[in-house]
Amino acid sequence: MQVEREIVFPASPDEVWEALTEPERLEEWFATEVELDLRPGGEGVFRWGDGDERHAIVEEVEEERRLVLGWEDEGRVVLELEEVEDGTLVRVVETSPEWSTALELHACAWTPVA
Repeated sequence: MQVEREIVFPASPDEVWEALTEPERLEEWFATEVELDLRPGGEGVFRWGDGDERHAIVEEVEEERRLVLGWEDEGRVVLELEEVEDGTLVRVVETSPEWSTALELHACAWTPVA
């Protein structure tokens, strides 16, 4: 299953990039604990308070433009940033071979963002 989403953040690409790639910033909004080696072949570990943990490998990095992570379950997330008039457009494409993960991602994509 594949889920695609686009959203414009009222911030510069460098600010959005930091929020997507710096462990301390990711811990503010994504996971409880984050380890991320931001280079091709680098590893990422994302832990949540409920005990859930996901592992990723950094496949591609283009500073302030593109980040690709391969998940341990053979899923993949592509994050692309583009500067636009109102801030930064973030395009997310996540694929997952597992139905339950894909269903959760699909449900998240339908959740309105304030």
